Amino acid sequence: YRKLRNTVRYLLGALNGFDEAERLPYDQMPPLEQFILHRLHELDGQVRQAYEEYRFQDVIRPVLEFCSGDLSALYFDVRKDSLYCDRPDSVRRRAVRTVMDEVFSRLTAWLAPLTPFTMDEAWTTRFPEAGTNCARIIPETPDQWRNPVEAERWAGVNTVLEVVNEALEAARRDKLIGGALDAWPVVTAPAELLAPFEGLDAAEVFRTSGAELTVGGDAVAVEVKLADHPKCARSWRRVPDVGSDADFPDLSARDADAVRWLDAQKA
Repeated sequence: YRKLRNTVRYLLGALNGFDEAERLPYDQMPPLEQFILHRLHELDGQVRQAYEEYRFQDVIRPVLEFCSGDLSALYFDVRKDSLYCDRPDSVRRRAVRTVMDEVFSRLTAWLAPLTPFTMDEAWTTRFPEAGTNCARIIPETPDQWRNPVEAERWAGVNTVLEVVNEALEAARRDKLIGGALDAWPVVTAPAELLAPFEGLDAAEVFRTSGAELTVGGDAVAVEVKLADHPKCARSWRRVPDVGSDADFPDLSARDADAVRWLDAQKA
C-alpha cells in the first residue's frame, strides 16, 4: 500500500502545473517514454481482464510490480535529472510529464475499486473540480502504445544495467566514488549486448555523469572511473562543458541555458 501511495504522491508533485499545451505527441517520444507507454498498454489489458474475472489479486500484483520496477527503479530514477533540470519547454521534459500524466490517469482508475479513498484523494487533489474518482471509468489506451520492439530493447538494456549498478555499488563501498554522478563507467561487452543502447545516452541510463561503451569480451565488464570534470552546481553532474557559459561559470551548458530561460520568464 505504501508503495502505491508514494508513487501517486510523487506523480502529484511532478505534474504540478501540467496542462494540455505541454503534452507531447507520441511520435516525438524518446525510447524510454515509448517503453513506459508500452507497459501501460500491457497492464491495461491485464487489469481489465482481472476485473472481469474478479481476480483482484491479479490487479494489485502487476500494478505493484510496475510501480516498484518500471517506475521507481527505472523511469523515475533515470528521468529525475530531466524533470528537475531541463528547460520546461524542452522536448524531453515535456515527454516525461506527458507520460507521467498518462500513468497518473491510469493508476488512479485501475486502483479505484481497491484503494478508493487514497485514489479519490489523489484525483481530487489534482482535479478538485472534476468530481469523485470513483465515478470514473478506466481510460482507453491507444493501440499505438503497443511496442514490443522497445520492450525487447529495454530488456537488453537492463541486462547491462544490472552489472553496471553492481559495479557502482562496489565503488561506493570502496569509497572510490561518493555517488553515481562522481562516476564515468567504461563498459565492455559483446556487440549484441550493447546494441540496445543505440540511440540512447548511456550515462543517462546509468545515472552517471558520463559513460563509455566498448565492444569486446564475452560478457559485460565494467571499470568505474572517476568523472574528471568540474561539478555543475545545479545538476551535480561532472561534465566537460561546466563553465562554458561565461554568465554562469559554475553551471553546465544545459543548466546555464535552463537558468537563462527561467530568468527570462520572470522578466
